[in-house]
Amino acid sequence: MTDRKAIRRALLSVYDKDRLLEIGSALSGAGVEILSTGSTAKTLQAAGIAVTEVSSYTGFPEIMGGRVKTLHPKIHGGILADQSNPEHLKAITELEIEPFDLVVINLYPFAETIASGADFAECIEQIDIGGPSMLRGAAKNHGSVAVLSQTSQYDQLLAAITAGGFTLEERRSLALEVFRTTAQYDLTIANWLGEVKGELPEWFGNIYHRENSLRYGENPHQRAAIYRNGLPGIVNAVQSHGKEMSFNNYTDADAAWRAALDHADPCVAIIKHANPCGIAIGKDIALAYAAAHLCDPVSAFGGVVAANRKVTVEMALPLSQIFTEVIIAPEYDPEALEILSKKPSIRILTCVDTKISQIEMRPVSGGVLLQDTDLIDAPGDSYRNWKQVTGETLAPEVLQDLEFAWRSVRAVKSNAILLAHNGASVGIGMGQVNRVDSAKLAVDRAGERVAGCVAASDAFFPFADGVEILIKAGVSAIVQPGGSIRDEEVIKAASDAGIAMFFTGTRHFSHA
Repeated sequence: MTDRKAIRRALLSVYDKDRLLEIGSALSGAGVEILSTGSTAKTLQAAGIAVTEVSSYTGFPEIMGGRVKTLHPKIHGGILADQSNPEHLKAITELEIEPFDLVVINLYPFAETIASGADFAECIEQIDIGGPSMLRGAAKNHGSVAVLSQTSQYDQLLAAITAGGFTLEERRSLALEVFRTTAQYDLTIANWLGEVKGELPEWFGNIYHRENSLRYGENPHQRAAIYRNGLPGIVNAVQSHGKEMSFNNYTDADAAWRAALDHADPCVAIIKHANPCGIAIGKDIALAYAAAHLCDPVSAFGGVVAANRKVTVEMALPLSQIFTEVIIAPEYDPEALEILSKKPSIRILTCVDTKISQIEMRPVSGGVLLQDTDLIDAPGDSYRNWKQVTGETLAPEVLQDLEFAWRSVRAVKSNAILLAHNGASVGIGMGQVNRVDSAKLAVDRAGERVAGCVAASDAFFPFADGVEILIKAGVSAIVQPGGSIRDEEVIKAASDAGIAMFFTGTRHFSHA
């Protein structure tokens, strides 16, 4: 005994004609009566496949440029009739409505249209009305009707034709995909229509598709999975080698990738527990890696490495000597990939997606915080727009070091102090509850390398004490946002020491 329901009558109305003739031919060959609309019917007819146009069946022509063609009781009655309900069967018999066993529909490409930059009127015309209505009707009535909303389901249809129809379980699974598809479609329209330039949305939503289940979350007792939402990011990276990515691997890889992309020059960022233990730029990616690793070799052990350029053999050789959890880059030399692949545990990710989402969300209990992503793109992120408040004119290479430090400190959790020299971090203080402790930590980590380096602070110094620690250690210049009520006190400390201090007017403070 099987619960497969035979396919006797089908409605086909698809925007994407991929494989249409294949499934049309299979249905026709199985003796299925096919009804179709507009261009779908014409495509089938041109291939010699028997088809009845919907307008011929309903006795009502397509009107308004195709806006109204399937919105008719003879169509929706045939879709929604519960074929196990005697009252439904009596009603459609009296009204000369034939029931459908199969509905195949894919929607107008609204998301692709708005992404193309089309004008408002063209986007409006790509809002499908009849398609979602028929899909939802068939999905509601999946006890009687099988419904396909994606071309990727066509192989399943071909198998069902051979097997004698879809089972109830299969029809229920297809119905679930319909509601997911129409939910995403409606969210895309609502987000677009409600968008107001220059403002965060009053209402927003997104659909997340599970990409993979993870072994566990931050700790072994926590369940975890990773999901896609169609936005740019490391979820789109391709893993070519190594153990399965963990929850913590993903969070660290995301932080490392963001840090490397903050720089236009060849850059390597090494991240441990979501904080940098080394960031550097160089004439080539191998030199950048060497300088980044030198910042904190102890913490780099078991870290995550991101490079914003192709990984070369010259970078891969020293990297392969250090235990590294993850390497992420846009490309690899074949020889470099071969070298790294000899390490069985290292996870090798390739990410060609160098765009950063313009909006970021942070869950809180009962809701979510939404903000513009903190990008290194403000006027205050270039030394050319800084205000020098103390000291002499600096050499261009020192100014470039200051800008490097400023661009790098964004990736450090607050309170954040980053010391740099020759385009490389030499000491980093992060995650402290006061700026004094961060300054001490950065100086301690830099050791003898602190003398003559420059310093960046992600937020203003509330007192002169943090600056005094840096001055005493031998820092030659400091860049910070400014804006404290005690700025004059801080400026005086720098001025008395004879070092240069710059205010950016921009802050890159990160709590999490």
